[in-house]
This record gives sequence, C-alpha cells and structure tokens, in this order.
Amino acid sequence: MIGEKVVIRYRMAAGDAHYAGELVEGAHIVTAWGDVGTELAIRLFGDESLFLGYSEVRYTAPVYAGDWMEYSGYIEKVGNTSLTCHFEAHKVIELAREEGCADSAANVLPEPVLCAYGTGTLVVKKEFQRVDHADPKFQKR
Repeated sequence: MIGEKVVIRYRMAAGDAHYAGELVEGAHIVTAWGDVGTELAIRLFGDESLFLGYSEVRYTAPVYAGDWMEYSGYIEKVGNTSLTCHFEAHKVIELAREEGCADSAANVLPEPVLCAYGTGTLVVKKEFQRVDHADPKFQKR
C-alpha cells in the first residue's frame, strides 16, 4: 500500500433503491469508489485525476436502501501518470426489517459485510501533477 487508506461512509437512501425489495444497483458502489479514487489522486498528485477504468469489479453481498456503507481504497501501484487502486465496499449498519420493529429501527453489524471489491486505474497528466501540494504521507514511494 502506498500512502494511507481513504474511507468515506454514507447511507443508501430510499431513492437509491432500483430493484424490487429496495435493492440498490451496484453502480452506486462504483460511483462512491470514484470519489475515493479522486481523493487518493489528490493526495498523491495534487490533482483530481481522470478515471481510466476498472479492471475488476465483484459484488459479494446485496445492498439495500437504508444500509450504511463504508467505501475504502488504497493505492497499489504508481506509474509516471497513473495510480492503480484497490477498492472495497462494506455494509456497517442495516435496517432491522423485523416484524414489530419501527421502520426506522437499524442494526449495527457486529462485523462489516464485504459487499464488493475492485481494482481501478486513474490518470493525472504530468503537466497537471502538483506534488508540492500533495499529502506528504503519499510521497514515500
């Protein structure tokens, strides 16, 4: 790992549900990873970057409206203008959905549930790199 792991957390809203049973489509995970990757690129190169693409995305557990998700990533490899990152999405809280519970009842999960993982590559052109404004913790390559 180069630098530190970056983590963002937010809740899947009712409007995020796309399929029957309030299931959230996987595109929401990939969108969140884009934000994680952007922060990693800023910390490394001092620029938001452009996302080149994903070489692998795997969904391992369902995500529903009301779930609190934690999206994380870290840099695996750095090139002259690119960074390759490993991303994960974990569910940390879910709605209780139990008979007799209020609609607002939620359960903190004893262990985070891995819902997806993937690898992505971002690019920052050499002329846009501003390493003097980057995070010093990410410069120890």
